[in-house]
Amino acid sequence: MSDLPGAGMRVALFATCISDTMTPETPKAVVRVLERLGCTVEFPRSQTCCGQMMTNTGYFDAALGSVRNYVRSFAGYDHIVSGSGSCLASVREQHVMLADRAGDHELAAQAAAVAAKSHEFSEFLLDVLGVTDVGAYFPFRVTYHPTCHGKRFLRLGDRHERLLRAVEGLELVPLPAADQCCGFGGTFSVKNPDVSIAMASDKARHVLETEADYVIAGENACLMNIGGVLHRNRTGVQAIHLAEVLAHTHDTAPVKEAVA
Repeated sequence: MSDLPGAGMRVALFATCISDTMTPETPKAVVRVLERLGCTVEFPRSQTCCGQMMTNTGYFDAALGSVRNYVRSFAGYDHIVSGSGSCLASVREQHVMLADRAGDHELAAQAAAVAAKSHEFSEFLLDVLGVTDVGAYFPFRVTYHPTCHGKRFLRLGDRHERLLRAVEGLELVPLPAADQCCGFGGTFSVKNPDVSIAMASDKARHVLETEADYVIAGENACLMNIGGVLHRNRTGVQAIHLAEVLAHTHDTAPVKEAVA
């Protein structure tokens, strides 16, 4: 019998629509790390949006279909894992509320049961598998942005930093004003673009102060906002998801050096 921590464990990947559409390398990286640790990862093809955008905008009835679909897609699994803190926060904080508001108490109970089995990537690694060192190698100077949903809703604490500190070759430097929002905020960036870009510009300035090669986060929406500013200003600093860092090993293709 394998002594890998995830041996014999059947895990469902919740890719999320934004990662699946905009940053597909992230869910692929989640799969590579989990399989390296012995998990059998499956991708329920019926999955779709968690409904967060509709819920946050007040379209509660429209979002209810997403709740039903999430329950149908993932109810048969013991563990569901996602690399998106904001989508996991929606599953945990909004799904039961939406079902209760619609008077569908059976759906609310089902949503609560599936939400209890839904894990953010770092939670699953540390709390379920009991792993900090996943065998990653990433020989760069990096800084880390703790996202609002991860920090305030999921209460991830220092889980991401603990995983990063265990990566061979990685130098983690603190990010000034790390607790400040990057300005994405879902529909906030659409409704308040000028404020959003000002916040993202502040965040990018703090990233540059660290002289890091990469800025890391556990949320691709935030990384797109911060990374967009860094890219448009030709800084050479790249934004990368935690899972992609952890998926990198001595045996994978070299990561391209950031060039200013």
